Amino acid sequence: MKKSNQISRSSCPVSCALDILGDKWTLLVVRDLIFFRKRYFGDFQNSPEKIATNILSDRLKKLEECHLLFRRPDPANARKIIYMPTEKCVDLAPPIMELVRWGAKYVPESDKHENLIQGFERDPVQFMVEIRLSLRKENEANKE
Repeated sequence: MKKSNQISRSSCPVSCALDILGDKWTLLVVRDLIFFRKRYFGDFQNSPEKIATNILSDRLKKLEECHLLFRRPDPANARKIIYMPTEKCVDLAPPIMELVRWGAKYVPESDKHENLIQGFERDPVQFMVEIRLSLRKENEANKE
């Protein structure tokens, strides 16, 4: 992943997006932030993909540099860091959902995430409204 101040290799939107998101781990961290509400380093480490600690640290740092997440001390325990998705990050929910749908359809051994897919397919706009509202409430609760 390139740092946010580095020049993209082209002006193509796909290329620019891949400069930020195009490695093996970044979208999985974003997925965990948005859909599984993982907030602590240990939560991400416990994902089934078993990301190494050094890679996870690097991805969290780079996602923060690209303004896709912010970190702050946990209000309940200032020694712990809590990671929260930004609006920019949440804007990735629809394309990630399309990847979830594609994987569920074409990769037989993948988890199906049927409830998530059904909610998205039933009403994608309402799906996004609900995600944004719940994340805003969570952000407000974590500011206290």
